[in-house]
Amino acid sequence: MKIKFIIPLLVLVVFLGVSFQELQDKPVLYIIGDSTVQNGSGKGADSLWGWGSFMDLFLNKNKIDIQNHAKGGRSSRTFVTEGRWDSIMKTIKKGDYVLMQFGHNDGGELADTLRARGTIKGIGNETKDIYNPIRKVNETVYTYGYYMRKYTNEAKSKGAIPIIVSPIPRNQFDEKGKIEKDQYGVWAEEVAKQTGAYFIDLNQMVINEYQKMGAEKVKAFFPKDHTHTNKDGAILNTELVIKGIKGLKGCELKNYIK
Repeated sequence: MKIKFIIPLLVLVVFLGVSFQELQDKPVLYIIGDSTVQNGSGKGADSLWGWGSFMDLFLNKNKIDIQNHAKGGRSSRTFVTEGRWDSIMKTIKKGDYVLMQFGHNDGGELADTLRARGTIKGIGNETKDIYNPIRKVNETVYTYGYYMRKYTNEAKSKGAIPIIVSPIPRNQFDEKGKIEKDQYGVWAEEVAKQTGAYFIDLNQMVINEYQKMGAEKVKAFFPKDHTHTNKDGAILNTELVIKGIKGLKGCELKNYIK
């Protein structure tokens, strides 16, 4: 290492009060998901945000690196087929964490000409061979559970710690002021039990908060549709993710909360 690079690094180390070893061993929190986890559309009051964009408000970035790889429009399937998960697998290491939330886009068509992003419903081992008109390739499509197991087991194979997060609910109150639990939230929990991954039931936690607030107040979180939140809605969801992390027994990610 050249001297001109060493001196600034020394200054940084002294300023932060950390050692070279701590810098080298700094864990990474990888966040994967869809637009409800990372968004970037709209401006001003109508801007849309995902909860993953505000994790740095609650975690100590001097001790853990936060990388939000979530991408709008992706399902548990297309995050794999586009090579996004493979890119993470090239750098992920022992002691890192993976927060994963998918489901909003998994209910789409398997092979339509618009997006071709759907997965087979459930957590079984069913498959379907299709021609993907978007990617122009033959493809075997698996269940939602298959892809979630893939993330979890492959993260574990690298010594990383997977945390499955059930998808945030849509703003869909019934006439009794209730919101129905998302089926993908149920399947996410079942995959967590299958694989021994940590699980945060964000779907139910947000539902509980929304029902306390009532439909009229919750409406303010959704400037454009019933799925994507504004900044205030996203931060509320982030706070609940942090609350969920605090409740994970034996998970050391809680040690990085401010």
